[in-house]
Order: sequence, then C-alpha cells, then structure tokens
Amino acid sequence: MRMIDRDQVDRSLTFKGLVDALRASFRDGAVQPVRHHHTVERPDGAASTLLLMPAWGDFEKAGTSDGGYIGVKIVTVTPDNNAVGLPAVNGLYLLLDGKTGEPRALIDGQRLTQWRTACASALAASYLARADAARLLVLGAGALCPFLVRAHAAVRPITEIRIWNRTAENAEKAAAGLRDLGFAAAVAGDLDTALGWADIVSAATISTEPLIKGAALRPGVHVDLVGGFTPAMREADDEAVRRARVFVDTRAGATKEAGDIVQPLQSGVLTPERILADLYELTRGERAGRRDADEITLFKSVGAALEDLAAGVAVYEATER
Repeated sequence: MRMIDRDQVDRSLTFKGLVDALRASFRDGAVQPVRHHHTVERPDGAASTLLLMPAWGDFEKAGTSDGGYIGVKIVTVTPDNNAVGLPAVNGLYLLLDGKTGEPRALIDGQRLTQWRTACASALAASYLARADAARLLVLGAGALCPFLVRAHAAVRPITEIRIWNRTAENAEKAAAGLRDLGFAAAVAGDLDTALGWADIVSAATISTEPLIKGAALRPGVHVDLVGGFTPAMREADDEAVRRARVFVDTRAGATKEAGDIVQPLQSGVLTPERILADLYELTRGERAGRRDADEITLFKSVGAALEDLAAGVAVYEATER
C-alpha cells in the first residue's frame, strides 16, 4: 500500500485538472451513500465531529482490476484545536481496489479535502459565476482560503481579491500569502461594503450566525458557501436565499446537513422546487446554470464522497507515473 503525504498530493494535482476530473465524475456518477456524521461530546469544550465518507465506482483506470476503486475518508473536526495551534480538521483517505478490496493507498485526507472542496466550488462557478467575474471576496482566512482563490482563478479571470476574517490580523496573513503567490490581495474592511464589491463571494467559515447579508449583494454576484457542514451552521441570511437562484453539490447531502439550506426549508423561505440543480444535473446539461448577467446565484456545498474518490484516484494514478 502506498503512503501519500500532503506534498505528494500537491505535486500530483492541478486546479484545472481536478476541476475537469470532478466534472467527469459527477457526469458519469458513482455510488456514494450519505456520509456518516457523528458528534463526539466532550466533558469540557466544544464537541468534535466524526465524518465517514465512502464511495465506489467503476473507473477504468490503469493499475486496478475491472472493479474500479472503493474509497473512504475518515475526518475529525475539532473546533477547539485552533486555540492550541492545531488544525481543526484532520483526516485520512483510504483507496482500495474495487474488485479485490486490497488497499492501494493511504492519502493525507486534510490536503485531499482542501483540493477537492475548492475545486468543487470552482466547478460550480464554471456554470454559475459570470464569465467576466474578476473580483473575489473570501470570508475566512483559514487553510482553505488559498485553495479557494487558486481554484476560482482557474475557471474565472480573477484579478482582485479581498479577504475578510473576524480577526483582521489573520486576514492580513492570508492576503500576504496570496500576494506571495502573485495575486493582488488585500484585507476587506467593512464586510457589507466588500459584499457589494465582489463578483464572487466564497465563504469558508464555521459560523452559526449569517455573515452574508442578501441586501448587500450586488446584481450578478455568485455566492459560494463552503464552510457550514451541520444544520446549525449558517453563512448567508434569508434575504440572500430569497434573492438568489439556489444550487447545491448534492440534494441528499445539502438538504440534510447544510444549515444554509435546511433552515430556509424549515422556515418556508426556500422550497425544494427552488433548489434548481445539483452538480450531477449541471455537469450532465440537464439543468441550466446562470441565465443572465444580473441574476444572483448561490451554491451550497457540504462535500460529497464522490469528490474525494475522484481526487484520490487522480493522486494515486499521478504517483504511478
């Protein structure tokens, strides 16, 4: 069994290449049960979350038997880790031979998640963001921030970037890191002003209170909600949902786990019919994405095991070459 660390993951993938791989995977499909989601209570401090995400598919790839691949990601989310200088999200990805079940690779799950999460957002933006979208606002200055920037820049002509974070010092660190990568990045001061400036708003937080106010959004903006992964988490308010044409990564996952979808459905702000498409339907051409330049689009992702499988296969096969 091959052990693949974060540096090998980075060397194995490109943002455009993984966006294309995800596009093909959603178009072709794979088996992915809704992920197992368990709360690990703590006697003191915030509870942790344990996520188990399996998927399998008949990918016709070199190095496997006719059964393709099976994969499962094991992830823990521990919010209190930030206070002790540790990442909040940790995980591993196990890739297996689809016919024999033999382990093929154990891959750094945190890095794989960063890549596939950002590229799934970029895949959605390729259908939902304006073709001339150039101004990107990212909410959240964590580890996912530079991945989201680089992924969106792979599908849209991003020229200006603003970073907003509750702690301005962290926003400046993220902006400085992006400048080192060659991006024109700066800290966003007032959030509402930044929302009115952006062509794409990408939120990667674990907020339980809405940060994105629909009243502040400009016509034509695309809203990309990445961070919230439980029904209690919320990044955009009801007005944003009312104003937008709404899309999700998977209907089963988003309507069960995403507070930005679950809460509006419960209150009646959103109806199931107003969830216009998921990534399966967009990639297969079954539903339309953006229709005109002035509409607001909103995409909510909670993560899909199919994405991990596609990324894991891409990494594994790249390390064989």
